[in-house]
This record gives sequence, structure tokens and C-alpha cells, in this order.
Amino acid sequence: MIGIRACGGSDPREFEAFCAAALPEVYGFLLARCGDPATAEDLTSETFMAALATFKRAAMSEVSVGWLIVVARRRLVDYWRVRAREERRARFLSVEVFDDAGSADLSSMNVEVAMTALARLDSHHRAALTLRYLDGLPVAQVACELGRGFHATEALLQRARRALRRSYQEVQAHA
Repeated sequence: MIGIRACGGSDPREFEAFCAAALPEVYGFLLARCGDPATAEDLTSETFMAALATFKRAAMSEVSVGWLIVVARRRLVDYWRVRAREERRARFLSVEVFDDAGSADLSSMNVEVAMTALARLDSHHRAALTLRYLDGLPVAQVACELGRGFHATEALLQRARRALRRSYQEVQAHA
């Protein structure tokens, strides 16, 4: 394993040399798992920034490529979580809210417009939709979180979906 000693006053050139030596291995690890060069570059950068912050904060005496790979894996898992959330949002917006409104072409939906429309809703509508569709909670748990009854929550969700459809059309018309 490539390693470097780096106590408080270590030579910055030594750390740079370590990073340069470790970069291809970390980038290769990430590229093999995400398959997109741009994403792998971003995650590699995030890995080195997070590693440097952790290294300074934890006053570690040595860093290795293996340790960097662990940091890279955590960055990658975070990336996958964000993508999964974005995919849930897209499914929520296209299927749960707009499909039952008779929208013919859901593939042309602009997710950014939809998220702007969601942000424009009243807080109780936004909270109900977020808990139900973005966080994936069952209606009973949404009701509990909001301090409402089950049937009242179902009615709230129905009104919130209608409000989101109207808001989407308004945002789209002004975009």
C-alpha cells in the first residue's frame, strides 16, 4: 500500500505526491462501479476532499490507498442514494400524481418544473406529498407523522395531488 506520514507540519509536497500516486487507483475503482467518467471524476474529487478533511480532523498519522478506497466507496453509496431519491421523485411525479390526471405523454415531463411546482405548494400539501411519495411512507405512517387521522390524510393527499398538478401547469406555462 502507498502511504504517507502527515502529522501537523508535514510537507505539502509529500501529500501531493501521495495523491498523485493514489489518484489512478481511486478513479479506476469508482469508474468501474459507476461506469460514467464524469461521475467518477466528481466522486474522485469528493473522495480526496473528504479524505483530507477527515485526515486533518482525526489527526491521523498515515493514509493509505486502501483507506481512500473506503472513503470512495462511501462517496459512491451517497451518490447512489441521491440517484435513487431522484428516480423516486421522477416516478412519483409521473405516475402517482400525473398519471391519474389523464396525461398522455409522461415522458416529456420536466422534473425540474415539477420540483419547482412542489416547492410552491402550501406546507401541509408539500409535507404530505413528500412523506408519502418521496420518502415512501405508507398512508398510515404519513397520518401519524402529520398528527392526522388516516382518512383525513388520504383526503389531504388527494387535494395535494390536485394542487401539484395545477402548480405544475402554472410553472410550465411561465417557463
